[in-house]
Amino acid sequence: MRWSEIAAGQPALGAAADEKMIKPGVLLVGTTRRDGTARISGVEPLIMDDDLWLSMMSGSAKALDLGRDPRILLHSIVDSPAPDAEIKIRGTVHAENDQGVQERYAAKAGAELGWEPVVGHFTLFRVDIDDVTYISYAPVVSSWPGAWPGLTETPRTATPSGTWPLRSLRIALPCWAS
Repeated sequence: MRWSEIAAGQPALGAAADEKMIKPGVLLVGTTRRDGTARISGVEPLIMDDDLWLSMMSGSAKALDLGRDPRILLHSIVDSPAPDAEIKIRGTVHAENDQGVQERYAAKAGAELGWEPVVGHFTLFRVDIDDVTYISYAPVVSSWPGAWPGLTETPRTATPSGTWPLRSLRIALPCWAS
């Protein structure tokens, strides 16, 4: 699924994903190392042509990981012990080697991210999204209008100490063929 389909199918979730994952200018990416263990790295996200794009230094460990295994987990930055919410995206990446696309990406990154990658010196990936998870730690979570296929919510009740346990909304969005 494309990035634009999140906002089209679920506007509130799209707005939350933009706020938590794109606006900060950096997010965490989980990849799988050659030995099967996890690697967590920072990466700058960019939306271009309705898709989520990630660029990495050519030959970097995370780029090599994704070259071997395209599965990816993206996680919003947590900047306090009690964040209001987190967003996680699970999917796969597809390497983009077309020089024209890389040139457009470099120009857009220069305009929006404040740095311009040099074509030929970075690896560019388009993210194909499988599902989005919204996690809130507050007692109340905003609900999105209408039923959405695949929506599951973990029930919440206060613990004996009066604290609120984790509340999670996992939304498995359908993938539409283009």
